[in-house]
Amino acid sequence: MSGGEDLLRSRGLRVTRPRLAVLDVLASGGHLEVDEITRRVRERLDSVSTQAVYDILGAFSRAGLSRRIEPAGSPARYEARVGDNHHHVVCRGCGEIADVDCATGSAPCLDPSSSHGFEVDEAEVTFWGLCPGCQARRRADH
Repeated sequence: MSGGEDLLRSRGLRVTRPRLAVLDVLASGGHLEVDEITRRVRERLDSVSTQAVYDILGAFSRAGLSRRIEPAGSPARYEARVGDNHHHVVCRGCGEIADVDCATGSAPCLDPSSSHGFEVDEAEVTFWGLCPGCQARRRADH
């Protein structure tokens, strides 16, 4: 039995070839759009619909196996890094996304000025700027 099969079963999910393939794609790292995940899954399997990939990603997000992020003005992206309250930095030029570590527990980004009565258990922070490649292109254009 593979680690992927054990992981799916431990989260109460049925083991299927498409789920194993999506799990494998996410494990390769990055912040991937559904189209890219679907393309990579199709390299491993004969066929899988985009809707099936959406359904799998939804099940994975609910089971804590993937995280969906939606930077403003960008399509949803998915990643396998979950449960550590990390954040993201997004390039305004090319859309590249990188992880930004954040301490769990009491940290400035985790303490809202007002919780409005909510019991806050996670913060999602997105930093925006230009990646090194876009900075170099901007300098070259000026």
